[in-house]
Amino acid sequence: MVGEGGRPARVAVVGTGAISQIVHVPILAERQDVELAILADADEAKARTVAKRFGVPEVLDPPSALRRDDLDAVVLCTPAYAHEELAMEALRAGLTLFVERPIALDAEGAERILDAARESGSALVMGLPHRFRPEVAALRSFVAGGELGDPYAVRSSWLTRKVPAGRPSWRHDARRGGGAMRDLGVSALDLCLWVVGYPEIKRVSAVMHRFDLEVEEAATLMMESAEGIVFTLEVSSRYYAGKDRYFARVMGTEGSGSLPPLEIYRQLGGRPLDVTPRQPRPRGGENLYMNAYRRLLDHFLRVVAGNAEAPLPVQQVSLMRVIEAAYASDREDREVEP
Repeated sequence: MVGEGGRPARVAVVGTGAISQIVHVPILAERQDVELAILADADEAKARTVAKRFGVPEVLDPPSALRRDDLDAVVLCTPAYAHEELAMEALRAGLTLFVERPIALDAEGAERILDAARESGSALVMGLPHRFRPEVAALRSFVAGGELGDPYAVRSSWLTRKVPAGRPSWRHDARRGGGAMRDLGVSALDLCLWVVGYPEIKRVSAVMHRFDLEVEEAATLMMESAEGIVFTLEVSSRYYAGKDRYFARVMGTEGSGSLPPLEIYRQLGGRPLDVTPRQPRPRGGENLYMNAYRRLLDHFLRVVAGNAEAPLPVQQVSLMRVIEAAYASDREDREVEP
């Protein structure tokens, strides 16, 4: 038996970039129910450096790692353009798969990955840590319970500070998944849609700013659901401030909720009443971002062990359709139907 109460799950991490080094590898390396067996990256020297730091015994190139028959699961944190090909290889090999956002570069790629998961029967978990943040789950619960009335407006911003440009990478190439809308917008948009039940989107309008790059460094998106909920999304990797900014708000006919910090108000007798529930504090002073990833990876490993279900992330297809519509809207300077 793998995982809880049995042998440790043998896991490979494919991709050793920043997200892997900061989040996945450190969290997995400290767990007693995980044997972090392999690190894989096209840059072998980088992978060996990370493997030495965390005591991972073997380094391979990504295709070789996915051909191994002694693994239980793969955590895929490669650049966005490689997600589809490697995800399909892992699923066809029967491995439980964790894939970072975006699931693919477009909706058709997302559909192909889901089809591969259905055919293989392998579980697929998306890297969407905000769904495992207690304050986000609490806000979603208030919306689902009708305690804010009917939602009519949702707004989110994810703004990251401008960093000095290094050598050009895939992040500067639109064809390989670069740009703020895919890098930041996928997560922020999923949060907006998830907290209100992922409604169908009927129209999208977007404006993107590329400044001196091929890819957009900032984008503003507005869209409307079939039920009339208006969504506004602002993302930027060119934010000049002391720290990054991550924010979401839901407006309803009987109340509102925003985060961070979590604040929820309901109207009572025509007056706003603070009904914000108390939230657990991350252990050891850990920040909310890392704590959410810890919860997400814990869920993934319970899926690997057969102790939790992982419904196919079919919502990611509609999300990628919205992303595609946003690019089309900016390119054609008009409102677009996803």
